[in-house]
Amino acid sequence: MPLYHQNWVLTAWVLYICAIASSEGANSTVSASAAVESPVFKPVAEEDSPASLSLLSAFPDDLEVSDYCGELLRLFGQHYVAYVNCLVPSARPVKICQNCFGAYGNLVTTFLNISSDQLGPGNESCRDSLLRSDRLMVVYLLFNNLKDLWSKSACDNCINDGFQSLTDDTLYFMSTLNQTLTCFDRYQQGNHTELCRNCKSAYKGLNELYGGMEKNDTMCIDIEDGMNMTRRLWSKNFKCSFPREETVPVIAVSGFMLFLPIIFYLSSFLHSEQKKRKLIHPKRAKSYASSLVNIQDKQS
Repeated sequence: MPLYHQNWVLTAWVLYICAIASSEGANSTVSASAAVESPVFKPVAEEDSPASLSLLSAFPDDLEVSDYCGELLRLFGQHYVAYVNCLVPSARPVKICQNCFGAYGNLVTTFLNISSDQLGPGNESCRDSLLRSDRLMVVYLLFNNLKDLWSKSACDNCINDGFQSLTDDTLYFMSTLNQTLTCFDRYQQGNHTELCRNCKSAYKGLNELYGGMEKNDTMCIDIEDGMNMTRRLWSKNFKCSFPREETVPVIAVSGFMLFLPIIFYLSSFLHSEQKKRKLIHPKRAKSYASSLVNIQDKQS
């Protein structure tokens, strides 16, 4: 191949490569300028601070929560966390009613203030802005979950109105339960036969008290769980037995039904013997009378 022809081919390849490089640079320049000018993608500059980024989430003043509602929301979160922190250590053994009624009362009071129709400072109500402004209704959902837990635990049966203190029945049951457990602790070392004998009266009294509260529907989950654990200690751990009072009528009725056939056959036998005697007696009297008549006839 001639030399001038080789130079022409080499020159053509160089021009082709330069054209490709220049076109890629132009495309990248256009893409970069388009990215900068795009209203959707806005790259964050290195000098932008987190404070400047937080300004992007700001809304107009008429959409923001007021200072009064924001304070109620803060109090709600504070009481919510306090109640949950009380529930966790009180879950086993169950003491959520007697340990956490104060925290739950504060939570209820704050939620009532949020959901109330009464206007607060500045003639504003926080019900719409805090409870109904989002699809999930987060504040209502959070409170309703804890309210369901309180209702299922029947804690209202053990707490006075206003969440001030435990009821007198609850305090008396807890005192009786502590006496029974104290007796268990005193005699649990060594032979459990002594425990079963010495703690029988205390355990019996606790069972009677629990039965009365169960009938009157005045017990909560704390009382129910405490009684179940005590019964487990008595029967499973200490192997003690205690006859329930309702078994006495069952035994009496069963015994009466067992002896009923014997009583029936015995009464039937005595009744038949008495009828035999009544049937024989008139025959003897008749024969005796006829013999007297014959003797009188002979004498006449």
